[in-house]
Amino acid sequence: MTTLVPRTPYTDDELRKLYPKNLQLHLVQVLMRHGERTPVSARFQNAGLRQWWPYCASVRQMRSAVLASTNSTTDGAFDVLEWRRRLETFGPNDEPVVAGGPKGELDDVCDMGSLTDLGRQSTYKLGLRLRQHYVDRLGFLPATITSADFMYLRSTPVPRALESLHQTFSALYPPSARAPGPDGKFPAPTILARVPNDETLYPNEGNCRRFAALSRAFADRAADRWNNTPDMEYLQKVYGKWMAAGSKVAVDSHPRLSGIMDTVNATDAHGPATKLPKEFYDAKARAIMENISVEEWFDGFKESKEYRTLGIGALMGDIVGRMVGSIEQPTTQDGANTLLKRSGQEDHSGRIRFGLSGCHDTTLAGVLASLGAYETNKWPPFTSHVAIEMFRDAKLPEPLPQQDPARKSGGGGFFSSVFGSSAAPAGIRRRPTAELTADEKSKLDGYYVRIRYNDEPVTVPACRLPGNHLEGDESFCTLAAFKAVVDKFTPTNWKQQCRMNRDQPALPTGEPEWAGH
Repeated sequence: MTTLVPRTPYTDDELRKLYPKNLQLHLVQVLMRHGERTPVSARFQNAGLRQWWPYCASVRQMRSAVLASTNSTTDGAFDVLEWRRRLETFGPNDEPVVAGGPKGELDDVCDMGSLTDLGRQSTYKLGLRLRQHYVDRLGFLPATITSADFMYLRSTPVPRALESLHQTFSALYPPSARAPGPDGKFPAPTILARVPNDETLYPNEGNCRRFAALSRAFADRAADRWNNTPDMEYLQKVYGKWMAAGSKVAVDSHPRLSGIMDTVNATDAHGPATKLPKEFYDAKARAIMENISVEEWFDGFKESKEYRTLGIGALMGDIVGRMVGSIEQPTTQDGANTLLKRSGQEDHSGRIRFGLSGCHDTTLAGVLASLGAYETNKWPPFTSHVAIEMFRDAKLPEPLPQQDPARKSGGGGFFSSVFGSSAAPAGIRRRPTAELTADEKSKLDGYYVRIRYNDEPVTVPACRLPGNHLEGDESFCTLAAFKAVVDKFTPTNWKQQCRMNRDQPALPTGEPEWAGH
């Protein structure tokens, strides 16, 4: 499936079962794949597919912040420059030409891997569904806000992920639901980003050498398993004539099998002007490609502790850290310490209540597979999302915010609150469960975690064990059990571990180290 077809909204009976009265929502963190996009590389021009697609109307309405001051010293005044973008490319004899679409379009032309108009629509609709669910039906989030300080917003540096986040936020809280502050304006929401070599919101092969080696090993294993099989012979019959001379369809062909799938999926989602010949959409061939690609890309998370540690462990450590931090409440050290200073215009109990991260298919599948909860051979469709919901027993009081130690002592001030202070207690959020005292473990009592993938609950294997879930529903994992599972693949120093074990085998040498336990 290329484009996600959302399930129908929950009935009242379904909602009562999914959100029992004896539990209260405490924290929701949503990871969302970007919407529909163009292929990340130009492929199959020999099949009549044009490289440049005219589905990006946003490039007619580009805006940039420009300094408005004409003085030699800046006064901090900025203005907005509105402009439109056209793509330039090579023409005959290397002469520069403006890139054109299938019918010669010069405007609305997308770059490789760009979020398309359809992708903007689907991610906006995701925001509408989130608003209907968490605002209108559950009443967990306020209908109108005066700031977004209670939200943790983050995106990868890839433009399509950031733009998808923009679209979803704009529907979750449209302009009519954003009340102006004292200055007559709604405070600009803070969206967190990282430089590529620090990025953990997707499996970062480019900046983690050991993970790149592990990824290649599992890809090679998939090639060994599948290249000389009847299934691959069938794919050769379907796609072989479009491959480069002397090249056969294979897991590691050029383009790779997953690359063929990428272009088929992207073209299938869009209009007739950018379609491939009909044989590319052969249902059996697509099912085979999807099954093999899921194994190639995601089995490592299921079978190797090191793979999930380096690929997605840092992200999951952050997610669990925010959960535990929201209970401990050491102010700015609550797992969201990189957020800017609170505006003070709205009371949200001094903590993050909702997280929304713009990311990728490999993020979603990596998270689910690392928890032993990716029991499918289907690739995550565009605009898929994972909602990680934290609940507390209704009998427990709402944790009260505490004063920042740096502010209480008069030291550090704003920058200490943002970047951390040595005076602040470390807490238990990043400490392995095995190291916690009985008293520290008791702080997690009465809290539960439930994961929904595209609005369907999934279950972590360890949470099925007696004592590890809410009575009568294994999908509600105790926070203690969930943290214990994640602790096992949370890196202690991701960058250092990315440089380790380079002389060690990349594949597990014994039995698979199964995820979710």
